[in-house]
Amino acid sequence: MSKRISEFTDGLVIETQFLVSGLSRGVKADGSRYLNVTLQDSSGQIEGKKWDVVDEDLNILASGNVVSVYGEVYQYKDKLQFKIFEARPVALGDVDIARFVKECPVPKEELKKKADAYIESIKDPDLKKMVVYLIDQHKADYYDYPAAVRNHHAFASGLLYHSVTMADIAEALCKIYPNLNRDYLIAGTLIHDIGKITELSGPVATKFTFEGRMLGHISIMQAEVREAAHALGLTGEMPILLEHMVLSHHGVPEFGSPVVPETREAMVLNMIDNLDAKMLVLDKALEGVAPGEWSQKIYALDDAFYYNPLYNKKED
Repeated sequence: MSKRISEFTDGLVIETQFLVSGLSRGVKADGSRYLNVTLQDSSGQIEGKKWDVVDEDLNILASGNVVSVYGEVYQYKDKLQFKIFEARPVALGDVDIARFVKECPVPKEELKKKADAYIESIKDPDLKKMVVYLIDQHKADYYDYPAAVRNHHAFASGLLYHSVTMADIAEALCKIYPNLNRDYLIAGTLIHDIGKITELSGPVATKFTFEGRMLGHISIMQAEVREAAHALGLTGEMPILLEHMVLSHHGVPEFGSPVVPETREAMVLNMIDNLDAKMLVLDKALEGVAPGEWSQKIYALDDAFYYNPLYNKKED
């Protein structure tokens, strides 16, 4: 079986299949073209370079295509890259797309059962009705979509995994802080990011949609909560509080929230979201970093370097 990206080493010459998850053009000093190509399999991604470009390459290496690539792995600035000698198209019907999409750490069926249990545990009947309605509008996609393009939970079922993990954290916090309203906090964890189903294109070669770029998942979801309240005939404080949790879950305007949290539950939802996202960013950054070594600079964590302690060294 062909090596996966996580198994690549400097100097490896290989022909194998990849999913193209990104493509951009560049111009060399002599005015000729080259291509930056993000290649992906279920184990990770590697940046590829195609230095000798013909017009056909732009179609073959388009984002979302599965391609058979012959090339060489090399190290550049402490990071492996892939020099593409030749690329050929592969029909999607001839491959198992699961080979190219990062797996969720927890099986989807297990996550679905946990999400259903959390929904069923909401005692407020109107709030439960809202949560059920909002998820039912996007049921299949809610189970399959990623939660991001490249940073945290950027894999199939990442949205579901992120939501359920946040609900797990919320459940624990509600036992420690009894003044938190569990129903609202659980509801917020389950529905806060559903707008990403409109914002993102899907689990394969994920990119932002036009609507996602123009509006963003926060405003998209706030509108959905308001429409759901009208459709269900729900008025009063509850729908507004749920809208507020959606609008404020990124915490501050510079991170995309038009309002800051102004209830206990909104504040804690923001903290849980931030914690879960950053843990996944850090996990990804430390993949392949040996114990006793440092990560590359992590843009999503304030351009900091993180150390992988020696206590993470596996015993032989």
